[in-house]
Amino acid sequence: MLLRGTWHDHIELYNLDGTPLDDDSAAGSGTPGPGPFDNLVYIDFDGENFSLTNVHFRGRDPAAKTFTGKLKDNLLVFDPLGPGAYENVGVSGGPGILTFNARQLGPASDVYMEPDFIVLTAPGERIRHTVLYRDGVALRTLTAKGTRLSPTCDSRHELDPRGPGNHVHEAPFRSPIWSHLVDDHTDARTDNNNVEE
Repeated sequence: MLLRGTWHDHIELYNLDGTPLDDDSAAGSGTPGPGPFDNLVYIDFDGENFSLTNVHFRGRDPAAKTFTGKLKDNLLVFDPLGPGAYENVGVSGGPGILTFNARQLGPASDVYMEPDFIVLTAPGERIRHTVLYRDGVALRTLTAKGTRLSPTCDSRHELDPRGPGNHVHEAPFRSPIWSHLVDDHTDARTDNNNVEE
C-alpha cells in the first residue's frame, strides 16, 4: 500500500564488482539497453489487485511494460507472464521492505530470474535493487533510486513520452523465453512470473 502512486526512478547498472555498466544488452536483461536511464513507475493497489507500469522516458528509447497480480493468502502473486515461467511472488521483509522473487527455484528460474529488493527509505523515497541471473549465473546488478511524484496514478505524468491520457497501464506483459520448458499439450495458464521493473 505504501508504494501506491507515480514514481520517478533513476536507474544505474553495475557489474558484479560494483563498477558501472553502460549497457546490459549482452547480460541478457529483460529490458536491455544503455544506462543510466530514468523510468516513470505507476503503481496501483487496492488491497487485492496490483498493477505496475514502467515507462522509459530518459536514457533509453521510450517503452512501457505492465505487470499485474493479486493478493492471495497475504502474498502478492503475479499473473502469468508466459508459458513455462516460474511463479513470482511479493513477500515482506517487514514494514517498508518488499521482495519480488520466485516462490520456488527450478528450470524456469535457471533460464531467467531477477529478484527485486524494494526498500522505502523515507516518506516518498525508495530504493529498488536487483540481481540479474541468466542460465543460472549472476551477471549484473541494477539500482533504482525513486522519488514519489504523486500519491495516485490516475493519469499520465507530464514526463510520460506516451503523451497525456488517463490510461497509464498497458496490457500485461508476457514473454516467450520459458516456452521451451512447456510441452505443447501443457496448459501454461497456471505459470506465473515477473521480470525487471
